[in-house]
Amino acid sequence: MLWAVLAINIFIFLAEFGAGVWADSTALQGDSLDSLGDALVYGLSLMVLGRSLRARAGAALAKGGTQLVFAGAVLAEVARKLIVGAAPLPSVMAVAASVALIANVTCLALLTRFRRDDINMRSVWLCSRNDVIGNAGVLLTTALIAWTGWRWLDLIFGAGLALLFLRTGIEVLSTAWPQFSSQHLNPNVGD
Repeated sequence: MLWAVLAINIFIFLAEFGAGVWADSTALQGDSLDSLGDALVYGLSLMVLGRSLRARAGAALAKGGTQLVFAGAVLAEVARKLIVGAAPLPSVMAVAASVALIANVTCLALLTRFRRDDINMRSVWLCSRNDVIGNAGVLLTTALIAWTGWRWLDLIFGAGLALLFLRTGIEVLSTAWPQFSSQHLNPNVGD
C-alpha cells in the first residue's frame, strides 16, 4: 500500500509542479512540494516498517522536519511573488488541482485504516490529509480567482498552506520526539 501511495505522489509532484510553473501559481507549487515531501515520507516509512519504535519515531522526526522545510520554501515563494508579482492562470490551476485531488483522496482512503498503528503511520496519514485539504483549497482559490479576478488570493492560499505544513510539522515533531528520546535513554523498551 505504501508503494502505491509513493508512486501516486511522485506523479502528483511532477504534474502539479509543472502546472504550477506554467500557471505561475504559488498554491499549485506549494501543493506539489507537499506531494514531493510525501513521496519522501512514504519512502522513509517503507524503510522503517517492522523496525524498532525508536527507528519509526526517528522517521517521524524526519517527516516533521521536512514539513517545516517546505513551509519555509512556500513562504519564501510567497514573499518573492509579492515583490515581483504573479498572474496565475485559473484554468491550468483547476485541471491540475482536480487531478491531484482525485489521486490524493485515493491515497487517503488507502491509508485511513492504518493511521492509528504507530507514529510513523499517523504521520503518513496526516501528510495525505494535508494533501486533500490543499487540493480542495487550490480548487476553491482557483474558483475565486476566476470569479473575482483577484490573483493575490493565490498568494494568500499559498501562505495558508505553508502554515498548515508548519502546524503539521510541529505536531509530528512534538509527538515523535518523546518517543525517540525515551528509546534513546532505554533502547530495549518498545523493540
